[in-house]
Amino acid sequence: MEGNQTRITDVTLLGFQVGSALEILLCGLFSVFYALTLLGNGIIFGIICLDCKLHTPMYFFLSHLAVIDMSYASNNVPKMLANLMNKKRTISFVPCIMQTFLYFAFADTECLILVVMSYDRYVVICHPLQYTVIMSWRVCTILALTSWSCGFALSLVHAILLLRLPFCGPRDVNHLFCEILSVLKLACADTWVNHVFIFATCVFVLVGPLSLILVSYMHILGAILKIQTKEGRMKALSTCFSHLCVVGLFFGIAMVVYMVPDSNQREEQEKILSLFHSLFNPMLNPLIYSLRNAQVKSALHRALQRKRPMGRVYGLCL
Repeated sequence: MEGNQTRITDVTLLGFQVGSALEILLCGLFSVFYALTLLGNGIIFGIICLDCKLHTPMYFFLSHLAVIDMSYASNNVPKMLANLMNKKRTISFVPCIMQTFLYFAFADTECLILVVMSYDRYVVICHPLQYTVIMSWRVCTILALTSWSCGFALSLVHAILLLRLPFCGPRDVNHLFCEILSVLKLACADTWVNHVFIFATCVFVLVGPLSLILVSYMHILGAILKIQTKEGRMKALSTCFSHLCVVGLFFGIAMVVYMVPDSNQREEQEKILSLFHSLFNPMLNPLIYSLRNAQVKSALHRALQRKRPMGRVYGLCL
């Protein structure tokens, strides 16, 4: 049988199987969402870099989240938009594997960055006097680098395990992009090792971080309830609400897609969930932070009102 197998060189992304008119409408709608994703996250990243008052650990990690969201969306959405306008929805096998690798790399990194952000909120609310010592710039840099390194290392293992498999057809990937579970269905060999490692990765980057986030917010809630003034309690809650919104969206969808048993009836629902995960969630993140965070809104207002040369702005930040 090995001699009769022909390794595939490209695959077809089936995407949403709808009429031409609806495809054009979806393409226009998703293009607007993608532009808003890049614009919103780009603004968040820009004002954090330029505004000296936002040079704190919380916004340092928020800038990393903005970069991840822009990269995450850019890995999947452009090809998806091209497929909506093109009847020939093929992608070469190597770019397909690269898309899978980057998808997992950015997703895993975002999970770890989110748990680091929850730790930052825990320290600032529960241990405010030791905050500057615990969350020093050296510690923040180590946490950020560790998150990126672990995310890409885990994704590299997924890619290696994927490349060891023989792919001999069918060529159709019933998804919007080269998502790993859909690509594995094309393999003509046993994929149990891949599925075991996917489950182990989910435990490490989903269940573990989510448990740590919940524990940290239980301590945060306890500390908030001890605050005497109503104004103080409301201010503390507002600093955490935006982060909880992002965590709920991101982890909830990821756990449904990768930890709920798969079935053929769920394929269309998984496409919608993956679309929300890779397009809507990155678009909503800057909206949530900017609308719920007074410091970000103030920094954006200062940036719009500022008329001084950019060189003087950089000089004042040094």
